[in-house]
Amino acid sequence: MKKYKFTNNIGLKIIALVFSAFLWLIVVNVDNPIGSRTFTEIPVTIVNDDIITSSGEVYQVIGEDTVSVVVYANREIRQDLSPDDIIATADISEMDTSTNLIPITITIPEYSGQYESAVAVPRNLRIQREKSGRKVLALTADTNGTVPRDGYTLGDLTVHPDNVTVTGPESALERIDRAVARVDVSGISKDEERLAELILYDANGNELAQSQLENNLGEDGLTVSVEVLEEKTVPVVFGVTGAPAEGYRYTGCTSEPETIRICGKSEDIADIEEITVPSSVIDISGAEEPIQMTIDITDYLPDGISLVDENSGQITVTAVVEEEGTRTINLLVNSIKINNLADDLQVSYEPDAEISLRFRGDESALGVLDISNAVSVDLSAYKDPGTYEVSVQVNVPAGIEVISEATVELTLEEEQKETTEEPGSQNGTQSQ
Repeated sequence: MKKYKFTNNIGLKIIALVFSAFLWLIVVNVDNPIGSRTFTEIPVTIVNDDIITSSGEVYQVIGEDTVSVVVYANREIRQDLSPDDIIATADISEMDTSTNLIPITITIPEYSGQYESAVAVPRNLRIQREKSGRKVLALTADTNGTVPRDGYTLGDLTVHPDNVTVTGPESALERIDRAVARVDVSGISKDEERLAELILYDANGNELAQSQLENNLGEDGLTVSVEVLEEKTVPVVFGVTGAPAEGYRYTGCTSEPETIRICGKSEDIADIEEITVPSSVIDISGAEEPIQMTIDITDYLPDGISLVDENSGQITVTAVVEEEGTRTINLLVNSIKINNLADDLQVSYEPDAEISLRFRGDESALGVLDISNAVSVDLSAYKDPGTYEVSVQVNVPAGIEVISEATVELTLEEEQKETTEEPGSQNGTQSQ
């Protein structure tokens, strides 16, 4: 048998091997070709920044601190890659000091040697160097969320600590107008101390980013002591001093509003049923007509009690002084009976609107006079939509005289049957 030798036709064998390798490369590139894939918003990490900070300066990134990265690799690698695999760094030691541009280097450690190249777009990061400063700001509290339980409201909010020191670029510090400790009060039902978030605002009330700033709050951070108070609605009671002129009498005080909402600790508010204004405040000596004045009710609140709405302290009070043998009655417009309203019209008026009527007669009869069902208007003469001043008619018993004519402002509108509401409804609309 003839022995086979590997060296036989060695030239042809080498050519065949080279051709096979070439063919394999062709197949691989056809089946798994090199291409590119772009990844966006890759964060850039700045390294060796102590080169700047050690000299008492700080820096800010000009523009975006993220880049797009174009990776060139075969299809298999491109499909496996995710943004988390890509690391973008800017080394301040490589910064061009004349332009403050730092080249961005892209690495993909998990796929080292398995991709052709990776390029950042843009290729450089620009920074701005400036002096570092500090600013001390008083802290105020602000809340988000709501107290869930009806009948309760927030009281005092106390911030710990009461100020904060912020350091950073002087240009950034100049934009800070105020510092706020924002605390979430959702679900709170008793006095409690809660962690808060530091929020910085500019002079226009815009929230400022704090990425280039530092503060001295440390690990303890901010806390706010939140006080929870009980609410209560109580009437306001007035007294008067002095006596009206001869032939006149004092019949009582009315006020707008008649009640106020107060708040305080449960033990302080429990026994409060009304707020009394001392009689010395309203002097009716020699009066021949009603006396009206505005008072600040906060001056007469007991210790530990405040208004739920601190802006609602102004109350208008009227000490009613009338000539003997007369009586003034205020009547809600929605109590007025509507007669002869056209079929295609409906009546509307201001909610809670009132008219004032004066009567003369025997004192005993005036004392029991009830006009709740005795006042009406006749609309037979009003056929078109519009706003009209209409005379009021009052049926009074014998011995009683109406001494002041009254009118009421009513608006007539085309009737919308699908939205017709009963007399006295919230939007003040009546139909026939």
